[in-house]
Amino acid sequence: MSRIRTSTLVAAVIILAGAVTLAVAARMGSGGSAAAPRPSVSATTPHRVVLPGGPGDEAVVTDSDQVRAPDGSTYNAIDTAFVQMMIVHHQQAIEMAELAPGRAVNERLAGLAERIATAQPFEINFFRTWLKERRLPETDPQHDHGSMPGMQTDADLAALAAAKGAAFDTRFAAMMTDHHRGAQRMAGDVLKGGNDEKLREVANEMAVEQGSEISRLAQVTAG
Repeated sequence: MSRIRTSTLVAAVIILAGAVTLAVAARMGSGGSAAAPRPSVSATTPHRVVLPGGPGDEAVVTDSDQVRAPDGSTYNAIDTAFVQMMIVHHQQAIEMAELAPGRAVNERLAGLAERIATAQPFEINFFRTWLKERRLPETDPQHDHGSMPGMQTDADLAALAAAKGAAFDTRFAAMMTDHHRGAQRMAGDVLKGGNDEKLREVANEMAVEQGSEISRLAQVTAG
């Protein structure tokens, strides 16, 4: 992915993706629908946090929006929440994509699902490394993963797994479009309020790439 895309491009992609989402979701008809849109996850206001020191070093107390990473970069609670929750968000996208073999009839859609299942583990590894380098946990028990934008319900996933052929293709396109749209909203949160410049760059690129996949989903299911 190019390293010179900007947040302005993300905004344009998100607006376009919203229109595509409505078009794809409408194709599902009354027989089923993707999960309803959920509110974007917001981080709490800055608070005092204790950072464990290295061997022989004392712990450091600082504000959650002014934490400094080992490489000298700064990050805040919005950055941390985004990374922790995006791991789970990506895992669900992979779960859906791995249902395509043996169910999808549209070869282009099956190829796109394979692309998603192959690419997103690399981003998950980046997020896990980001947390590990900062001695942060991979999960936060206070996070409600089901409320993340674009997350599909257990019933949605069961219906997708039970579908085959054209019914699977239509349902998959609508659900993945909704899921990607949610990821773009989460990326928008970190672009607006995050402190880690590298993470903002990754979030921007992720939003642009998922916008491109939303467009491809609409193309392969059109007509």
